[in-house]
Amino acid sequence: MSANEAIENTVQPANAIESQPDPERYDPAAIESAWQQRWSADTALYASDPATSGKPKYYVLEMLPYPSGQLHMGHVRNYSIGDALARFKWMQGCNVLHPMGWDAFGLPAENAALKNNTPPRQWTLQNIAAMKRQMQRLGFAYDWSREVTTCLPDYYRWNQWFFLRMHERGLVYRKQSRVNWCRECATVLANEQVVNGCCWRHEETLVEQRNLEQWFLRITAYAQELLDGLDSLDGWPEKVRTMQRNWIGRSEGTEIDFALDAPGTALDRAPIRVFTTRVDTIFGATSVQLSPEHPLVARLAEANPALAEGVRTLIDQQKKAREAGELGAIEKHGVPTGFFAQNPFSGERVPVWIGNYILADYGTGAIMSVPGHDERDYEFASKYGLEIRRVIAPENPEQGSEAALPFVSESGRLVSSGEYTGLTCAEAQKRLQQVAEAGGFGQATITWRLKDWGVSRQRYWGTPIPMVHCDQHGIVPVPDEQLPVLLPDQIEITQQGGSPLSRVPEFLQTPCPRCGGPARRETDTMDTFVDSSWYFYRYTDAVNSAAPFDPAIARYWFPIDQYIGGVEHAILHLIYSRFWTRVMRDLGLIANSEPAERLFTQGMVIKDGAKMSKSRGNVVSPDEMVARYGADSTRMYALFAAPPDRDLDWQEDGVAGISRFLARVYRLLARLTPIATSVPASSGPGELTGTAQQLLRKLHQTIAKITQDFSGRWHFNTSIAAIMELVNAITAAEADLDSVAPVVIRELARSLVLLLGPFAPYLAAELWHRLGETTPLLRAPWPVSDPTLAREDEMEIPVQVNGKLRSLVRVPADSSRESMEAAALADPKIQDWLAGKTPAKVISVPGKFVNLVVK
Repeated sequence: MSANEAIENTVQPANAIESQPDPERYDPAAIESAWQQRWSADTALYASDPATSGKPKYYVLEMLPYPSGQLHMGHVRNYSIGDALARFKWMQGCNVLHPMGWDAFGLPAENAALKNNTPPRQWTLQNIAAMKRQMQRLGFAYDWSREVTTCLPDYYRWNQWFFLRMHERGLVYRKQSRVNWCRECATVLANEQVVNGCCWRHEETLVEQRNLEQWFLRITAYAQELLDGLDSLDGWPEKVRTMQRNWIGRSEGTEIDFALDAPGTALDRAPIRVFTTRVDTIFGATSVQLSPEHPLVARLAEANPALAEGVRTLIDQQKKAREAGELGAIEKHGVPTGFFAQNPFSGERVPVWIGNYILADYGTGAIMSVPGHDERDYEFASKYGLEIRRVIAPENPEQGSEAALPFVSESGRLVSSGEYTGLTCAEAQKRLQQVAEAGGFGQATITWRLKDWGVSRQRYWGTPIPMVHCDQHGIVPVPDEQLPVLLPDQIEITQQGGSPLSRVPEFLQTPCPRCGGPARRETDTMDTFVDSSWYFYRYTDAVNSAAPFDPAIARYWFPIDQYIGGVEHAILHLIYSRFWTRVMRDLGLIANSEPAERLFTQGMVIKDGAKMSKSRGNVVSPDEMVARYGADSTRMYALFAAPPDRDLDWQEDGVAGISRFLARVYRLLARLTPIATSVPASSGPGELTGTAQQLLRKLHQTIAKITQDFSGRWHFNTSIAAIMELVNAITAAEADLDSVAPVVIRELARSLVLLLGPFAPYLAAELWHRLGETTPLLRAPWPVSDPTLAREDEMEIPVQVNGKLRSLVRVPADSSRESMEAAALADPKIQDWLAGKTPAKVISVPGKFVNLVVK
């Protein structure tokens, strides 16, 4: 069923007073314009209270956007989720922090400068102004006094400050490295920014490999803590935690030295250190294999042109596979070196090969090949005729002693392994590691898939790296008192020939901070993920000019209570921000180790079968929807059309349907308001008629459901559907409202508006005002469900015969087991099914079901 069909199914019954002329026409443009002006004038409306307020704090945050110029419905969905939650928490009496800012550095600004001859700063700030207007028009409840714009010096000076603090702690270093290069971006990409071999921004551009001097942040120093910390993040989706575990990629194993057998050369007895996770299989090693880029390979090939040519071929194969994102599935090729290496345990000489599937940056860049117990090694050995032998036998008798090779299970015992024969795999691994460490030819070790974060970018529009190159003193940090190192405003951007900053003499040339002599500024800028790694801390103290933020203020607000964003950020932003949080903790700035207690990843907005995005040309502008149907309808549809964790299939007729529903609410309240405002709030309801009882029951059931949805699964689609059902129930009872006390009508009207508040804030504010309320709706207490009023007088009980549903019977809500069973047996449909037979057994659960067993 489409969203529009669901809305149309809420049409009012025939006896409703809908056929009478409308008292007023619902005009969302007029209502929303008036309230937007009023809200904009009240700068304290969305401000948080001091930490001393005594209210429970609630920090709700949606991931900040890149200011591309226009919001699309994917943005609206994300922000509508967070805004509904923030409004609910305000109404629950929480001290809410709900800020917004701009991830404002990045490549598109430079592209726009090339295309439109517009300076990146000007283009970015224009876009920010436009998107901010859109957000305000949509009625999002952001505290704009805390706005953060990452491309402004008052923010990026603290990027530089953090960089210097990390440098002092040994967490920043520079080295020559093979890096990922995107031709379109004309810059380096971090490993996490390569998706299926392509650039994360340019999804069809293959990433190349280049060697460059780069700055790195030593994120691997926190690898174990980042991995362990995932176990404490119970409020994060398991999918995200699994993605991070896999990316961090902890491998426990052993490093072992095989001695190169090269008599008569300087390399004779040179150790080849291999990494293996299965040292228990070392007696099955039938070759040693090196990565084509292993440091030893060039020396082995010095006097062997044929080998050198073969190595170049392997490097080219590996490069192409890496760029295509197919490194794990590369077709295996190798070349023999003609040399041998000695197994330190068995003394056996095994051939040394070079394989294109061995990676220089995994482990040591060298492996012992055990084809009998490793699938990749088995494939390689089978192709090149290398020996395959068994050294592990299954421990499970059902597998037999000759299970097919490769046998990769670790549930087995060693065979043909000298003095270690008979040990279990686990026992052998421990014993062999001990012997290797005692003999000085190996050690237990841990390797990680996670690599240090390369943050150098050969771009203009980013944070300048605060380092100076002096011929006399080498690389010198910029002193704190000289921060920020400012980007020059006027610059020619060509995306060719390295960083544009290298062609700006007034930026490049600077005195050395140490000796005062001539020096050159670093011309690389920082990866823009630096900006988004800590911005949520700056929100807590956004105008502090003396520090990134006041630690006492940050400690009050952190961790974030609810963080909301797309699952596409699971690896990039979320790992980097967890790393940055730990660095700040170790600097003494904060007390928490994780940035957010709970994380919610919303589904995508789909149009024409694909994710809504500018690159696909299927973007729907919220401005168009707001102009046609109003902001309330636009954002309410984004919450109603699908559960927030699932993809939403965009249908404009669904927005139109929501608009019609809100018009019904408007007209209904226009009819109820004169009655609701005719009595003081302190009036008692008196004796409740049947209609009053039914309406109050429906109201309090709706309050309970929506409160539970906000507190648990966030199925706002069913919350909105519950409001629709409540509106239907009130509308259907209008013919009998004379029997309902005005104070009950007042409760119905007030509560309906309060429940609507998080989803349609403009209309709710207008209706709240018309009910004579003077307290801002945002600060009005959320309604509380009364279990007594919500309880049904009757309930419908399913009746089964031999486990199959045969009828439904209505019984009093407090019926005993005996009463339920009697009602089931008396039901005409059940009597037909029994056909005069007496049930052999009756199974029932009060309030749940009755099952009759008939033989």
